[in-house]
Amino acid sequence: MQTDPVPHSQAERVARLFRRSIGIFFMGGFVTALVGVLVPRLTLIDRLDYTRAALVQFAFHSSYLLFAVPITALLVRIGYMRAIAAGLGVMTLACTGLGSAAWLGSFPLLLLALLALSTGITFLQIAANVVQPLVSAEGRGAARLTLLQGFNAIGTVLAPLVGAAFLLQRGGVDRLPMAVPFLACAAVLAWLCHLFWRARDLLAGHPAPRPLPRKDLGRVLRDRRLAWGSLAMFGYVGAEVTIGSLLANYLAAPAILAADPASAGRLVSLYWGGAMLGRFAGAFGLARIAPARLLAGAASGAVLLVAVASQAQGLVGATALIAVGLCNAIMYPTIFALALPEDRGLAAYASMILCMAVVGGAIVPLATGALADQVGLAPALGLPLLCYLGIAAFAALVALPAATR
Repeated sequence: MQTDPVPHSQAERVARLFRRSIGIFFMGGFVTALVGVLVPRLTLIDRLDYTRAALVQFAFHSSYLLFAVPITALLVRIGYMRAIAAGLGVMTLACTGLGSAAWLGSFPLLLLALLALSTGITFLQIAANVVQPLVSAEGRGAARLTLLQGFNAIGTVLAPLVGAAFLLQRGGVDRLPMAVPFLACAAVLAWLCHLFWRARDLLAGHPAPRPLPRKDLGRVLRDRRLAWGSLAMFGYVGAEVTIGSLLANYLAAPAILAADPASAGRLVSLYWGGAMLGRFAGAFGLARIAPARLLAGAASGAVLLVAVASQAQGLVGATALIAVGLCNAIMYPTIFALALPEDRGLAAYASMILCMAVVGGAIVPLATGALADQVGLAPALGLPLLCYLGIAAFAALVALPAATR
């Protein structure tokens, strides 16, 4: 297959990469949120218990821990653009497998396809977040990356609206409609894979990723700020995924809204929509408030809202848990930035470790699901509440003067 001609103009090269990156950030958010819709499908309609249904998120997020290191090693060998194309190819196959699993009703095939899907997303997390700062003028890379994360948020809002229509409808024995959103995603991802493979030489002339000596990895692992930041990232992703996955079940409970599964699934988009709106508000706030202080405020707000949701009923409880999405908005980029070591030469290692901390999205939902089977869903929300308390503690630690840490 021929490659696209490499633009001579740096501005044209940046613009071409940005246009193509819109697709991968949007699809990354869309398929991630679509996976979240599978949990209420399995519990509300297929009648699996919370523990087994939570294996969906366990399979989906465990690859961040399992494969981050080998994927980074492969990226060093093949380069950023080929790594992105490889990730999109793996995601295409995985979405095809998800469609087949949904149609056949095979839970083991579903878990295997989810593991493959998150492996592909791990490629994108490690490679796609780096290329924008790499090709952009100094000071512009962060702005472009933030804008791309906005498209990611749009995908997370739309996925529950679309997915609920196919995955959360009762009645009938035909499971083919469940396969439709995943097969549609496979088609779009295959097209994006084709575009990035044709542009695999787009970064010719830019610094290529290079192997880093093991001694630098030891320095990173001993960095206290990164260690605590990784724990905060673990808790953030775990809490966000837990609430996003179980929110439809919470809203469908008789004591809350008694919503039917499809309506509850559509309401989940409000949770992700709050995160999208909060991202813009957070960008405004970060220009005026110290990041650690704003993170502490957001985490404290999340603690309060989850506490209300665990005790309240009706519209009060529903509103409180949905509003947690607004608090989540700034957490990922702020934790990421605050956790980086002061020696920015170690940022590549730190990025890999923070990516591995995303495994919290596998462990916390599974633990919360097991707890919900024992004590009920509302009391089990105490586990994500503890995660937000940990994030607030990390923010307080960073805000302390260096001499008192």
